[in-house]
Amino acid sequence: MSSFNIAQHALWLDPVQALAAPEHAQLALAGLSVHRLHTLEDIQKQLTDADWVVVRLDASLERLQAIMALQVQANFPVPVICRVDRQHLSLAIQAMRMGAHHVLAADEWALPAWKAALHKPDPKNTSAVPAAHPPAAQRSVVYVDPASRHLLALAQRVAKAQVTALIEGPTGAGKEVLARVLHESSVRAKGPFVGLNCAALPEQLIDDMLFGHEKGVFTGAHKEFKGLFEQAQGGTLFLDEIGEMPMHLQAKLLRVLQERQLTRLGAERCVTVDVRVVAATNKDLRQAILAREFREDLYFRISTFKLRVPALRDRPGDIMPLVAQLLARHAKDDIFTVSAHAQSLLLGYAWPGNVRELENVVQRAVVLCTDAQIDAHHLMFDDGHYDHAPAQPARAERHDNLKLNTEFVPDATDVLCDEELTALMHYPSGSGVGHLQTAVKSNEHQLIMAAIQNTESRIEAARQLGISPRTLRYKLAKLKGGSELPSMALAR
Repeated sequence: MSSFNIAQHALWLDPVQALAAPEHAQLALAGLSVHRLHTLEDIQKQLTDADWVVVRLDASLERLQAIMALQVQANFPVPVICRVDRQHLSLAIQAMRMGAHHVLAADEWALPAWKAALHKPDPKNTSAVPAAHPPAAQRSVVYVDPASRHLLALAQRVAKAQVTALIEGPTGAGKEVLARVLHESSVRAKGPFVGLNCAALPEQLIDDMLFGHEKGVFTGAHKEFKGLFEQAQGGTLFLDEIGEMPMHLQAKLLRVLQERQLTRLGAERCVTVDVRVVAATNKDLRQAILAREFREDLYFRISTFKLRVPALRDRPGDIMPLVAQLLARHAKDDIFTVSAHAQSLLLGYAWPGNVRELENVVQRAVVLCTDAQIDAHHLMFDDGHYDHAPAQPARAERHDNLKLNTEFVPDATDVLCDEELTALMHYPSGSGVGHLQTAVKSNEHQLIMAAIQNTESRIEAARQLGISPRTLRYKLAKLKGGSELPSMALAR
């Protein structure tokens, strides 16, 4: 069974030195989502939401002793990683004896060292502090945002029960990932996980793929074929986009789910199946029932428990950890950082294509970036535009712990001066019918003004307008002091 590498939540206490961008990126690549704290009281308040506590020790063990006392008081053990200055490495042995899970030098940022520190050994074979949660079978997925963490906890509970599950959510949001979590967290984890996209095959092929056929039953059937139900014996069958399944196959599927038996095409006897079915859809099946496109009895059979995967825009806490994961996947030989300006664009974008679109954007950035520093101009979104309105304060605060780089400082030449803004504001928009050249310039002015008002720099405005920054500077100079401005003002 494959093991998961979930992005885990760590409470980070270091009164000595702030966490820098490269180090934050290393931790994200290691699978750690860091929430920086300032006092032991902060740890006490958030202990039950943590997978790890990372604390820096000075010349004593006082902080570690206090954290251990908090865990006893809350009756909630969380593994503790201690960071110790090299001149005080003698504390390492004492810290391990007190129950620290791992000790690292305070200046140790190598990725293998952190991955080793995050390894949770079997509690039967160690005296270290037990993990806060039992090791869950998690594939390479990210559940960092509170909404995602709640969904993960719910899915793991559902996985223990032998019930059918229906996963709802938009295309590309990660429904199959959640289906695999259900499988890997269940008693069927050692069995096969078999998937079928019901929208990807003609209905004749879906029938054969699901239920199989006997040898010689039709031309080309040179041997018997076990359908996906039989291939998934003892495991999980994932039916993606089940809302696209033809009606006559829905009736056949319902019968198999009810009787736990199927008959291959051309066979004379039934085959008993022991399979858990997990279905997924991006459609509203209740509306499909009203439209007579989906059977109501099948709906109630597959939706014993419903789980909804939110769109990526509704779980912004997952965005930057996903970016770190995707960078590790698509740029294995390099360690990339992401500027704060690029992060603000990633966090503020609506992501209509969800995680699939995010992966496309990350791959493009890796191709365009030549210095392992991803900036705003490396981001190419699928819809060709970006809403540059600043993120809400609550959202920005929510993602403070996910930043991968230092704040973006725009080039002074790219910031519009007050004089240019004033010229734009008083440049007339024009009305009525007039000279064609005048109308073209008037419309150009409106487009430039709209771009300037919705962006913070010339680079962004030029990208939105589809022109180069140099061309934009030329047009701004003409608007500010060229001959067109007085004549247009007189025309108004």
